This record gives sequence, structure tokens and C-alpha cells, in this order.
Amino acid sequence: MSEYSANLVWQRQPGEAFHDNRYSRRHVIRFDGGVELPASSSPSVVPLPLSDASAVDPEEMFVASLSSCHLLWFLSLAASAGHRVERYEDAAAGTMARNAEGRMAMTRVVLRPRVTFVAGTAAPDAQALQALHHQAHEKCFIANSVKTEVACEPRL
Repeated sequence: MSEYSANLVWQRQPGEAFHDNRYSRRHVIRFDGGVELPASSSPSVVPLPLSDASAVDPEEMFVASLSSCHLLWFLSLAASAGHRVERYEDAAAGTMARNAEGRMAMTRVVLRPRVTFVAGTAAPDAQALQALHHQAHEKCFIANSVKTEVACEPRL
């Protein structure tokens, strides 16, 4: 078993009353490797200037986490299959809507990876590429951890 952590710090700004619900949602997330990530609520959830559009919001992190996990598994599986990946990019997107219980939730995440293989090497055909993405999805710890539908729609 492994444990992962993130330290979040939010500090009320001078002059903010707080009890009137008009306070900055900007905060910092610190990871064990030393990375500090500016974070905030999404401006589509809490209007500007109470949100910080230049910071990462939880919904974006959720989508990015699923995309990153899929990427890492795909690269591992492709390498094991003897393929040489040159570049991997993903235009992942998530949808916030009411779930079956009537609560707001990330109800769908679509991964749209585009993979380029090293020129002159054996690249998988379309069926094998789909199979690699399917295997990566099945192995992804994050996708296995959420009840949200997670779809993978590779861009060929």
C-alpha cells in the first residue's frame, strides 16, 4: 500500500470579512517533491474576483489527474510492447453536471490522446493502438478510483 499527500494552505486576506462569503478562494497546494501549485475555485463556480482564473481549480486537476495516469500507463504498455513513443499529447475535457443523485459532479471525462511514434520504427496499427489505450484505461489507478464515467477517445 502507498500513501500520497498534498498540503493545501489558504489564508484570509487582510480586510476580508469572511462571514459575508466575499473572500478570495486562492490557495496553494504543496506536493512532497517541492512543487507549489497556485489553486483556486473555478471562475465558473465562484465569480471573479473571488476566484483566480490564473490558478488551477479542482475540476481541472481532476481531469488532469485522469489524463496523466492514462498517459503513464500508456507509455509503460507501449514500451513493453516494443513501440517507441516520440510524443503524447491529450486534449482532455471534463463535464460538470447533475449526477443521478441530483448533485453537481464531474459526470464525464473524455481523454483525447494523440500519440506519435518514432519515425521508422514499428508503430501499432489502429486496432493495436485502441487496445493499448483500453489496457491503459483498465490499469489507471485514478480511473479505477472514481465513479465518474471516464471515456478515452484517441485522436488518430
